[in-house]
Amino acid sequence: MPELPDIVVYLEALQPRILGQRLEQIRLSSPFLLRTASPPLKAATGKVVRSLRRLGKRIAIGLDEDYWLVLHLMVAGRLHWRKPGFGLASKNALAAFDFGSGSLVLTEAGSRKRASLHLVQSAEGLEALNPGGLEVLEADLGAFAERLASANHTLKRSLTNPRLFGGIGNAYSDEILHRAGLSPLALTMRLNAEEVRRLYEATRTTLIEWTEKLRQETKGRFPEGVTAFREGIAVHGKYGKPCPRCGVKVQRIRYAENEANYCPRCQTGGKVLADRALSRLLKQDWPRTIEELEGLSRRQGNSR
Repeated sequence: MPELPDIVVYLEALQPRILGQRLEQIRLSSPFLLRTASPPLKAATGKVVRSLRRLGKRIAIGLDEDYWLVLHLMVAGRLHWRKPGFGLASKNALAAFDFGSGSLVLTEAGSRKRASLHLVQSAEGLEALNPGGLEVLEADLGAFAERLASANHTLKRSLTNPRLFGGIGNAYSDEILHRAGLSPLALTMRLNAEEVRRLYEATRTTLIEWTEKLRQETKGRFPEGVTAFREGIAVHGKYGKPCPRCGVKVQRIRYAENEANYCPRCQTGGKVLADRALSRLLKQDWPRTIEELEGLSRRQGNSR
């Protein structure tokens, strides 16, 4: 899922391309993308883009007469800048927003279409789509600590909850927790003041550093390679690879449709967290420490 750094770079790329430009047409290839019926989508046609905003992980395009097009890319949605009138023949293409200078095309990979488009009018209509997560880059330590302690969840769940924190998803939450040296399953209300401070600083540093890295990658071009799996990522998507800090193999725990990636030495004091499915299968054989995990790997290697 595109997260704060990706959305910021998308918005910076859109600014010189569509700000002040007239939206000539909106073409939809999937009727399921549009989640609002009033005002009708045709009301946006002919309006000039006056502003661009980020609402958590959503992109908001402000038009004349206080109309707002709000895009939520979800997991597999991506934006592309194409020549004017670009066709929507691809099965992944969901919509095109046509301007005189080019077409902003929304695609979504996979069969499960989750990306959404809303058209609302007025500041109140826009605010209704704002999940309300704290913007950590605009908040001080006190505000961060207060929001973190507002509900007793695991750190992984809290960081990725859009109602608690804005713009953080599965990928950067892994990176934040690795930088902070904290377990994804640590409970928010059990953190001490020093751990909260480390988490706050790690969150800000991670988001700022990755935003700057993505800016350097695009260098004014439209960002076409948005992905959660990038060179320089420490643990996200690096299961079985060495931790860049200590060399121990990165581990993961799976839940629902997501997973958390972590280093058992840097983040959990040598403890291997229980993956629900595998630990239930292996029962007493489930490795609980780095040493047990390495021993299991050696035994599996010798049995081949």
